[in-house]
Formats: sequence, structure tokens, C-alpha cells
Amino acid sequence: MDYTEFSKTSREFFEKARKYLPGGVTYSIRYVEPYPFYVVKAKGSRIWDIDGNEYVDYWMAHGAAVLGHNYEPIVEAIKEQLGYGIHFGWCNEWEIKWAEAVCRWFDMDKVRPTNSGTEANMYAIRLARAYTKRRKIGKFAGGWHGGYDGLHKAVVYPYDKPASLGLTDCVQNDIVILPYNDLDGVMSITKNKELAAIIVEPVLGAGGAIPAERDFLKGLRELCDEKGIVLIFDEVITGFRFYKGGQHYYRVKPDIITTGKAVGGQYFPGAGAICGIEDIMDLLDHLKRKNFWERVFHGGTYTGNALTMRAGYTLIRELEEKKDQIYPYLDSLGDKFMKGLRDIFDEHELDALVVGVSSMIGVHFTKAKKLNPVEISKYKDFELMRKYHRFMLNHKIVYLSVIAPHLFISTAHTKEDIDEFLRLTEKFVSTR
Repeated sequence: MDYTEFSKTSREFFEKARKYLPGGVTYSIRYVEPYPFYVVKAKGSRIWDIDGNEYVDYWMAHGAAVLGHNYEPIVEAIKEQLGYGIHFGWCNEWEIKWAEAVCRWFDMDKVRPTNSGTEANMYAIRLARAYTKRRKIGKFAGGWHGGYDGLHKAVVYPYDKPASLGLTDCVQNDIVILPYNDLDGVMSITKNKELAAIIVEPVLGAGGAIPAERDFLKGLRELCDEKGIVLIFDEVITGFRFYKGGQHYYRVKPDIITTGKAVGGQYFPGAGAICGIEDIMDLLDHLKRKNFWERVFHGGTYTGNALTMRAGYTLIRELEEKKDQIYPYLDSLGDKFMKGLRDIFDEHELDALVVGVSSMIGVHFTKAKKLNPVEISKYKDFELMRKYHRFMLNHKIVYLSVIAPHLFISTAHTKEDIDEFLRLTEKFVSTR
């Protein structure tokens, strides 16, 4: 059955939404042809739309829901906090418990909460510039660090096009685009440049779950040490999908880690963090730097609100206490998923690249073999990607994006869920 046959109420909602929301949506990536579905309920690995349809969800709240939708211990903690209050505009005990937990999780000295991953990256760049007294920032083609002007370049293929209208040259000229998983290329480009920071995702999200090679990240660490560059890991996605984050998995320690989404308990706004070494983070310290012009500003009305802090603390506590069950399970599902997909594509001699690590998986119909978003996109069959997405949607399996899928597994997913995805992939490939 085609999606349009079982989602008619969603179509009516979309027509109304177009009257008030540009493009009919609150975020363009949530739009699917010819109209989006409207979710009314989520639990575990499932979501339900306004027409009553049940979907298996591999988007999982933009990857934040490591423990699945509506995870009971977090929900119960939030229910209790609602009775005490949500946002006080004053210091609260949960910001201290949260901060201690975040620093312990990421093995960092100090942390400040932000309202989003985008904000975390914005402040991290400001800190790096203040610390090094340099302007230019190195980021990677295909890397997504939020809508902040200072990093919004070479985000979506074709990477040489402006990532948005309204970006000024004076900001864009301070962004130096680097090639992912190509250390020689990075060294060549940065040879005669004074960079304040290099920011990198250990696993590219918007690029379609493309993992960094361990030697590449180790090489970046050595380069930054040699040239006095601040190394920033954007762990908005990877921060809780590995035990103690991507820096622990790759055994490479950055100077700053930025995170968002899950750090506030998977589901809640006002969620983000900048964690870093003491020398850098102390640039925020108003007690050590009495004059405002001698320190880096950071703040926000909802930063450190009790609801998000308690939810984030509860998530980390759950992950720490149950790490021996959670992470081996996610690893096993991810391995099964990726092996199954590769076997299907190889059997049918389809040009495809299955990438990812653990609970993050990407599928690319491309002739490329290198783990580089430029090459992957250059040789990608975008039309086949769209057909694959629509086929899965018709069978009530959902993920994003349409042309660069990065699928997220949670502890709520089962082996049977993976088997069904593989069965449908086999059917799609056989009849494409």
C-alpha cells in the first residue's frame, strides 16, 4: 500500500500547516514527499501518527533517544520534578549533579550547559578564538554543527554551494574547509594557516553516518598539538552512543567536547553542553576574570533549568549503571544490521556502501569506496536513495534523511526489527 493511502489525515494537517508554517513544517528535514506524517505518540522503538499508523522508528529523535522513546526512569524523574518546578531562573541542585556526571562521563575538567548543540558549538568556537587569539576555524566538508553562521559552510552536497542565504563573506572567509579522513589533505591545507580550532564529528551525521578512521583522529590530535590549535569533538550525536563518548571509543582526547540532544535527557529542549580542559574553560570564569572584557561570555535564559538538568543526570546514571547490558546490545544489533545489508547488496551486485559504528548506520547507493562524504556524494545514485526511502515508508519503517540516511538503533529495538528491515531491503533490491 502506498503511503498516501494510509495517511490521509496527515495530508489534511499539512494543508493547514502550509498556511502558517513556511513549507508547512518546523524543520525542512522532517518533510517527506508529498507531505509529512504527524506523530501523536512515541514509545520504545515505535511512533504512531494521527491516522493511527504504527511505524518502526530509526530516526529516534534525531539520534538522541539511545534508550528509546519515553524511557520510564527518565519520565518518572521528570514527573517528580514537575511538582517542584521546571525553570527557576536561579541556581539549582540538579545543575551541580548534572555537571559532575557530564565531566565524569567525558573525562573533562569543567562543563557549562547550553540550550542546544548549535549553541555549544558557537561557544566552543568563541572559546577557541579567545584561547589562541586566532580567527580561522577548520571544519570538514559534510560536517554539520548546527545553524551557527561561523560553521555553516560545506554542509550538504554539492559542498561548493552556499549552505544558506544570508551568510556574509566576512564570516564565511574565516571557515577553512578540510577533507574528512584525509590527513595528508588536512596538513596540506593548514600548512600556512593559523587556525584557532579544528572541529570534527567522530562520526559524520549529516554526511550519512560516515565514521572517522582512528589514525585520522590521532593525526588531527598530533597536528593540533604541534601547531597550537584547539581540537574540538562535536559529540552531539556520538556522545552517548558509545560508552563515555566517541573520544573514549577512538582513544583520542580533544580539548573541547560539544554535545546536545541526549545530554539533557534525550527528549527535552534546552539541552547542550561545552566540556573542556580547565585552561580553556576558565576563560568563562567571572571569579578569576573580574572584568567582562577579559573573559568569554556565556549564558542563556534556559541554561541549567532544573527539568533538563535532572533528565540529563538521570540518563547518564542509567547509562553508567547499565553499561554492561546497553552497549554490547547496541553493538550486536549494529553489527547484525550492517553485515546483513552488505550481504544483500553484494549478492545483488548493487553499488552500495554501508557505513557506521555500533548503533549508527548509513546506507549509500554509490560507487565510492572511501569514507569521504565528497566522494560518496559525487558517485551517489540519489534517485535510488529516494526510492528506497519511499519503499520503507510504504512499509511503515522511517528514517532520515531521504538521500543520506543515518539510521539510529536504540535499546528498544529488537533483532526482529532488524530482520524485518533486512527482509524489506532484500525485497526492494530484488524488484527495483
